[in-house]
Amino acid sequence: MIKGFVFDLDGVLTDTAEYHYLAWQELGEKIGISFDREFNEQLKGISRMDSLDRILAYGHKSNLYSEEKKLILADEKNEDYKKLITQITSADLLPGITELLMDLKKAEMKLALASASKNGPVILERLGIADVFDAVIDPATLLHGKPDPEIFIKGAEQLGLRPEECVGIEDAEAGIEAINAAGMFSVGVGNEQSMKAADLFVATTIDLKLSTILAAAQSQ
Repeated sequence: MIKGFVFDLDGVLTDTAEYHYLAWQELGEKIGISFDREFNEQLKGISRMDSLDRILAYGHKSNLYSEEKKLILADEKNEDYKKLITQITSADLLPGITELLMDLKKAEMKLALASASKNGPVILERLGIADVFDAVIDPATLLHGKPDPEIFIKGAEQLGLRPEECVGIEDAEAGIEAINAAGMFSVGVGNEQSMKAADLFVATTIDLKLSTILAAAQSQ
């Protein structure tokens, strides 16, 4: 029986991908690495340091930066990103999410946020939905990033539930892989090809209906 939902943030609750893209682009310009939106797709759903490693590898500059210098670069990107997300309001919730969260609370489902973003709590506050969530996983406490299932397993633990009692919702391929590995029912939003491993696929967030998700989970 499903008792909890574990959400990714970007592309599921709101779309801060553009802000991440702009902040990474600004950093890229500083260090002489240009990349486009197509490459940026590879950065979705993974941690800040993993994203930086991919950018440096793309620009053939991995060997030019020590771990200490990479931490400084990642912090620079995050400061730029934090300035950009001050623009976020409740109007930035993706279509259908307000209704879904209301239905989940009416059904007394427990909710957790499982995002690689260290700014998750701030963004939830700006979106006006922080009080809806029972748990927010701190990515700084994790040993492994997605596609490792650790963040989703912790999400279930912090809700006091077993993974099989939870639904995980993601828009990134690495996230779906992590949900499946955790033993949760996986719901993928967005690109059908990227979400092919999801137990349930929906094209947009407006298609995230509690009744549909529960029916699909119970039929498994």
